Amino acid sequence: MKGKGFISTALLFLSLCSLWGQDRSAVEYKVGPKDLLDISVFGLEELNKTVRVSEEGKISLPLLGEVAVEGLTKAELEKKLSQLLEEKYLQNPQVTVFIKEYQSKRVFLLGAVEHPGPYELLGRTTLLQIISQAGGLKNEAGDEILVIRQLEDDRSKSIKISIDELILRGDTALNIPLEPNDIVSIPVDKAVFVYVFGQVNKPGALEVKRSNIPTLLQAIAQAGGFSERASKSGVLIKRIDKDGKEHQIKVNVRNIMKGKQKDIELKENDIVYVPEAIF
Repeated sequence: MKGKGFISTALLFLSLCSLWGQDRSAVEYKVGPKDLLDISVFGLEELNKTVRVSEEGKISLPLLGEVAVEGLTKAELEKKLSQLLEEKYLQNPQVTVFIKEYQSKRVFLLGAVEHPGPYELLGRTTLLQIISQAGGLKNEAGDEILVIRQLEDDRSKSIKISIDELILRGDTALNIPLEPNDIVSIPVDKAVFVYVFGQVNKPGALEVKRSNIPTLLQAIAQAGGFSERASKSGVLIKRIDKDGKEHQIKVNVRNIMKGKQKDIELKENDIVYVPEAIF
């Protein structure tokens, strides 16, 4: 993962580009079950009501009874109510609908975003847009986004998306449209340390992500590489096991560099010590 500032800038840029590229009609919200609607009719106060859309996608109004509203946009619903009233009661009725609560189409953001929680899908909403609405990624975000999607047969599927590919490399194919009830999980990837001491050019602690702990060669490279006096054949890895017992692993790094031995995966809190060569 790169710096948080760069990620935020890239996220905002891509999100805005996606918004600008959408057709206006594609982002028009459609009413669904559990939405809360404020309905007012000029000159007919008894119809000025706040109503909740039922699970069947209907509302109940005085004079009109039950009206099916699911799948209608705000403008379409206003037109439908106007037509129903004109047929029975009023000439050229003026109907206004305000969607007070969006409940029918939500997604849920979990994990390493600034403001996790439920978010409304106002028309076509992409992954980058919803992350932007949530304030962007936290610095401790992991390398992947997991989208859990409910299928019609009560099964679910998981979609894994690389954060680097999506945000830093701008792969628009990964900026998927979200669907109602999607769960977007951004796992926290805790910062941990490994330590490199002795005959390297920049000895000290290396702060790394738990999911991306370096190998022995990578850790030495991040510590500035071997100094001129380093013993490459006698490198020690000190490791504490779960019971608190220390183990030492002696490694001939020359063999790794020549391809004769596999590089060693380090673990959290490993201490790498590069001794001085004896001439």
